[in-house]
Amino acid sequence: MPASKSVKLNTGAVIPTVGLGTWRSAPGQVELAVAHALKFGYRHIDTAAAYGNENEVGQGLAASGVKREEIFLTTKLNNNDHANPEKALDSSLKNLGTSYLDLWLMHWPAPMTSDLSGADKSIDWLDTWKAMEKIYAEHPEKVKAIGVSNFSVEFLNRLFEYLESQPTKGKVVPAVNQIELHPSCPQHDVVAFCTAHNIVLTAYSPLGSDGAPLLANAVVKALAEKKGVAPANLLVSLQANRPGVTVLPKSVSPGRIESNFTIVDLSDEEVAELQSIDKDHHFRACNPSWTGWGSLGFPDCK
Repeated sequence: MPASKSVKLNTGAVIPTVGLGTWRSAPGQVELAVAHALKFGYRHIDTAAAYGNENEVGQGLAASGVKREEIFLTTKLNNNDHANPEKALDSSLKNLGTSYLDLWLMHWPAPMTSDLSGADKSIDWLDTWKAMEKIYAEHPEKVKAIGVSNFSVEFLNRLFEYLESQPTKGKVVPAVNQIELHPSCPQHDVVAFCTAHNIVLTAYSPLGSDGAPLLANAVVKALAEKKGVAPANLLVSLQANRPGVTVLPKSVSPGRIESNFTIVDLSDEEVAELQSIDKDHHFRACNPSWTGWGSLGFPDCK
């Protein structure tokens, strides 16, 4: 199918398909990257409290000269802020220099201690979601949509058991589930669940994360050559060619920021060829065990 340029959320809002990811983009670099991306044409910027760069991302937003209402901005609730999400939201808004978020995600369903040294088993992530729902309902001027990140089918099922027990008026289905998605971690089960429940997926680490290992994959290289694009473009395009999926390439290099914005159409056969890489070369770059909560329901982490 042709690659999308934008995707509609279940709130009715529209999110640009390709956004700039800012994980591990350091202060001193990330503000320049954000400003450059926006000047070049990006309109979707993704950050998180955990990245420690919200302030600099905000500087980049301001320096770009692009009107705030033209930008789709996402940040995320940190694992050590589950006990007080409203305070964390206000901190993120202040750091970013904005009065509202287009999307606010629970970064992980994994409450952690204040120093992030381990799990905080006194807090249930479902209670955090209920608090986020309340903030969303009471402060539409601050948050336009809420969603989740790094949610497995097991955890989505628990969330939906709660949602289905609520009156329709009080039910907030997540607008987005942001997960690791690339040919070696296609997460077909999560994609199928979210698609069936009208939850948009946002793909992080589309190149396979640290060192971009998939750029050297023989299947990727051959198909990229056939399509006349760089392997990175092909991997970003893979996600953009999937219905209901947005994607976050990340770089602080102006040249790469620009080149990552080039998307090509892929046939169903080409998408299937890339997705088949997982059969012989599966890996997950971001294993959830670091949170102290084990596998978080992901089958390949159990």
